[in-house]
Amino acid sequence: MANDHATSTPAAAPPPIRDNSFLLEEAYNQEDHVVQHINSFYRSLDNRDWLYTFTQEWPFKGQKNQLSYTLTLTDPGRLGGGTGAGDTFLNYRYQWVGGGPERIAFAPRLSLLIPTGDEEKSRGFGAFGLFVNLPLSVEFTPYLVGHSNLGTGWIPSAKNAMGDDADLQAYFAGQSLIWLARQNFNVMLEAVWASEEEIAASIETDRSSSFFLNPGLRWAINLPSGLQIVPGVSLPIGLGSSRGEEAFLLYLSFEHPIGKRSH
Repeated sequence: MANDHATSTPAAAPPPIRDNSFLLEEAYNQEDHVVQHINSFYRSLDNRDWLYTFTQEWPFKGQKNQLSYTLTLTDPGRLGGGTGAGDTFLNYRYQWVGGGPERIAFAPRLSLLIPTGDEEKSRGFGAFGLFVNLPLSVEFTPYLVGHSNLGTGWIPSAKNAMGDDADLQAYFAGQSLIWLARQNFNVMLEAVWASEEEIAASIETDRSSSFFLNPGLRWAINLPSGLQIVPGVSLPIGLGSSRGEEAFLLYLSFEHPIGKRSH
């Protein structure tokens, strides 16, 4: 999951983009009394599949703790399930290292999957699940930043459209490089690998893997009110076992202060 944490700058200068990744997650919690709204739309170019997600992130008693939720709307077109709500995630993230001007930041996240999607229409897993991600962010130079992800997921007694059930496990890893070409314009390259299980029959699973490179751009619009708007676009390209798969991704986030900041 990504956020739009902005660094502190003099009043005369607008805040730069510090993070806004698309397929990866960066290790910066929201600042105290700053809330973020993240919209993402992923559309496969090989079939009718698409996924829209909305995430809202809130600091909880300061920057160390962050609470968020993710709602999904999807259409698994190749499976004929139609458009509808997908599963929901409730997330907690702890800023273990960094989060301010430090060059290194680390913020582990724990997520609870809630089965709000209809598994009979291939829009959800039909069971509760747990996911863990370990995002690490490193500022290599003032113009080059990298973000590393390593995580896993477990969904016991997941169900498919046929009514079969099985325990599912997933593993994922990723690395990105962000070039800060301008204060409010970034060039990005993400690499994302995943190994996931699908239900083949009752208590039986098949495992498959995917690998995508995701080149993209993001830029910021800073308003006097403190609102920062960050649009972005990228083109995920499948390699290896995912060769031939292509997609496009649209991103739009809003970050703004709320309430009175503590000093």
